[in-house]
Amino acid sequence: MPEIHYKEFKKYLTRLEENRKTEPAAPVYLIYGEELLWNTALEALLDVLIPGKDRGLNYDPIDGTPENIKLAMERVNTYSLLSGTKVVAIIDSKIFYSKQDESSLLDKAKASFDADNMKTAAKYLLSLLGLLNLTFEDVSPENRRKTLKLDPEKYKDAQWFDKILDYCTEEKLPIPSDGDSAALLQTAVEHGFPTGNHLIITTDMVDKRRKLYKTLLKKGVIIDCSVPKGARRADQQAQEAVLVEQMETLLHGSGKTMDRRTFQAMYELTGFDLRIFSENLNILISYVGDRKKITQDDVKNVLKRSKKDPIYEFTNAVSDRNVEKSLFFLDSLLSDNLHPLQILAAVTNQIRKLLIVRGFIESPHGKPWHSGIQYGQFKNSIMPAVQEYDRDILNQLQEWDELLSKNGKTNSSGTGKAGKKKKKPTPTDLVIAKNSQSPYPVYQMLLKSEKFTTHELMAALEKLSEADLRLKTTRQNQKLVLEHAILGICR
Repeated sequence: MPEIHYKEFKKYLTRLEENRKTEPAAPVYLIYGEELLWNTALEALLDVLIPGKDRGLNYDPIDGTPENIKLAMERVNTYSLLSGTKVVAIIDSKIFYSKQDESSLLDKAKASFDADNMKTAAKYLLSLLGLLNLTFEDVSPENRRKTLKLDPEKYKDAQWFDKILDYCTEEKLPIPSDGDSAALLQTAVEHGFPTGNHLIITTDMVDKRRKLYKTLLKKGVIIDCSVPKGARRADQQAQEAVLVEQMETLLHGSGKTMDRRTFQAMYELTGFDLRIFSENLNILISYVGDRKKITQDDVKNVLKRSKKDPIYEFTNAVSDRNVEKSLFFLDSLLSDNLHPLQILAAVTNQIRKLLIVRGFIESPHGKPWHSGIQYGQFKNSIMPAVQEYDRDILNQLQEWDELLSKNGKTNSSGTGKAGKKKKKPTPTDLVIAKNSQSPYPVYQMLLKSEKFTTHELMAALEKLSEADLRLKTTRQNQKLVLEHAILGICR
């Protein structure tokens, strides 16, 4: 059966209602991705399978811990006391988690803790311990480095981890045991359920390589409620589209309106966090009272910034030579406990990229480029020149490498026989267009490079090198060291 994107799910439900006799509902549904989206999809599906008035005895939601899988299978294979459709739902299942998700589960636990949602943070941490077959003693402060892949830079302060552990022990929450729950679920799905009985599974993460996923795809319907979390233009457009859709739904129900600028002001505060965005919008709806329009001033007066600023926001601000934004994002990153040397490395890498781009512009290949060129023209005429420039650079490097190899053939014993050398990897850090299918980031880098001369970029690298030395060898205030370097570059 099909995998349906959540945007197409309403059409599927409409067909399901209209063709109940010829196209019956699937025996099993998997709904995965953003929690708010899969919750909405779950409710919409239940409205079709079991109207609200009949939901009391015919709908059985079960918490998605692995040890509850057996219970869920028993109930979905039991006929309902009343006639009609019966639905068993495994809510927020952890069945698809694997050891490869360790870092993701840690990130989710930390994010939930930061959002003051201790219950959810505990669920993620307990799921991780269950997957790794660890006890609370195994992740105590003295044992943690051996048992978990905690990035010392990313998780420099582990107080959040200890507080979640304390919550788990105080609430006497058990560490789940995965056992053979996935195999049990797969066997049950393959065998099938009594006519009229349906199973729904909701989860935030899935591994499409697992046999269980393929079985669910074959026997049932999968609804994809995931939203890309990357920083590419296409990913950000997808994130914004989801937020706009959620905004329109909430505003329509309340009779309020909001213009594009006000939406952008909200987005700047929350980033892509669907739950926080929805909560903030509901706060604004209540705040304006009888007034119909929500304004930018309302956003400014009522809401607090919750967005975690990714480091590319900071490096983009430096590339734009925007002092105010650069210092704002620098302060935000330091507040999130990002190590100063990581911040310095990121901006150094960005300046190096701009210097490489300036090399293209000042070469014969870059002659067609000029300020104000539109993206369409860049894509058709400049991008091929960039790719040709990259090839020339790599060919030149290969020639130098071969020349050095010829000059160094005689070995240290003077026999003239050189040992075999491994071929050096291609230095892709000198390539402008690493992905020829994504020309837009290259276009943006060329636009940003117009704000600097080659001399200024070389001077910027010197300032960053001085800052690196001061961070490593002195006890000066690290924030002031970084600010001094950033001000020197932007001004």
